[in-house]
Amino acid sequence: MDTDMDTLTRNALTVLQPGFTGTTAPAWLLRRLGEGLASVGLFGRNIASPEQLSALTAQLRAECGDVLVAIDEEGGDVTRLEVRTGSSFPGNLALGAVDDTKLTRAVARELGRRLAECGVNLNWAPSADVNSDPDNPVIGVRSFGADPQLVARHTAAYVEGLQAAGVAACTKHFPGHGDTAVDSHHDMPRIDADLATLRSRELVPFHAAVAAGTKAVMSAHILLPALDADLPATLSPAALHGLLRAPVADGGLGFDGLIVTDGMEMRAIAGTHGIERGSVLAIAAGADAICVGGGLADEDTVLRLRDALVAAVRAGELQEERLADAAARVRALARWTSGAGAAEEGNAPAPEVGLTAARRALRVTASPSFKPLAGPAYVAAFTPLANIAVGDETPWGVGAELARLLPGTETGTYGREEARASDVLAAAGGRRIVAVVRDAHRHGWMAEALDALLVARPDTVVVEMGLNEAPARGALHVATHGAARVCGAAAAEVIAGA
Repeated sequence: MDTDMDTLTRNALTVLQPGFTGTTAPAWLLRRLGEGLASVGLFGRNIASPEQLSALTAQLRAECGDVLVAIDEEGGDVTRLEVRTGSSFPGNLALGAVDDTKLTRAVARELGRRLAECGVNLNWAPSADVNSDPDNPVIGVRSFGADPQLVARHTAAYVEGLQAAGVAACTKHFPGHGDTAVDSHHDMPRIDADLATLRSRELVPFHAAVAAGTKAVMSAHILLPALDADLPATLSPAALHGLLRAPVADGGLGFDGLIVTDGMEMRAIAGTHGIERGSVLAIAAGADAICVGGGLADEDTVLRLRDALVAAVRAGELQEERLADAAARVRALARWTSGAGAAEEGNAPAPEVGLTAARRALRVTASPSFKPLAGPAYVAAFTPLANIAVGDETPWGVGAELARLLPGTETGTYGREEARASDVLAAAGGRRIVAVVRDAHRHGWMAEALDALLVARPDTVVVEMGLNEAPARGALHVATHGAARVCGAAAAEVIAGA
């Protein structure tokens, strides 16, 4: 068929969701918005303050009025809006621990309200992954929990709350990333569960999200041989078209919204198919938007992907109608966000809802002799390497929050190579010790250091800010179910008796 190259090029740009560096939009990005680019992805590097973010999104909309401005703002450990301070909202695991869907809806609505206020209208959240493997290196506290039904009801509540604020939800990581032993940022994860297990476990929250009206779904770069023996879900027609899009009557989820890929520069795709070929395969498989820009954030990447899509259409490797359909879905979502407004009736600011949720999520085990700390403490933060989704630039722990309540409190950071109880004891002197850990069950070095510390100082307070899989230990054990700033604040209140 004859191809209108202007339309083809615009459609190829429209399906891209690139990132960029800096806190103002570069000239190349504004130029491409005028040529058909319809989405922009924001990361922590783009955000300095709510006022700056509002100015940035206004700059983008001056060039393209209905641009989709996307962000990876899960709350909890994964925050871009508050990357320099830590989140004002607990993450999914904390909300799942409370198990109050009204609270989850309220937290998501307030988070959405703040995003909308800054001009962000698409959130790559929530994570609907069932954390069936507690040793999973990438999901963990980003999941509502290990029970598919619990994850389903909170995923639906989160979608409803976020979209009530006029921000489109993008439920991820389809068809479920919780049973993986590999981080797809680094390699290709594989889930060998049969289709019956996938339907009874991984897919349950995605069914709930679709029923709740999620506007978008993000695909995962994971290989599921029960669906496709060769291609990961992001590139698999069987996963995207044959399962996610297929009617419920035919065994599918019946989803008709926007399918967004996870970051194409992740090694699971870039290291196997390459981002150009991977993008072509993803659109052909049924994806509508190509997320790229977490690591590759330049004009050259955008042009390479645009040209790869155009060349694939001209070579007959990608149907022009499929690319046009994908672009139409992007524009349809942009129209929805433009007309959604900022809030439903009664969606007033709720600034304390995050701290309220964090307090309710605490699980506290105290020995009979425990008394709240009354003077300066020494906080020993045992710090594992953060996964890429979380990042290592966001502060975490209880030190800063405890220092506000107990002036003079100091914090020492101990990684794998520095985690010696003797060094902690020497630094603490006569002060009470607060040992802060993150997924102690996954890190033998952390558990070993904590064991030695508790032998020497049984009055040590232990704060677990990851998965609460290890037995409670210490004079006081506080499980926060996440490392957001508000989780640290809630724990500090208990430690200091506030």
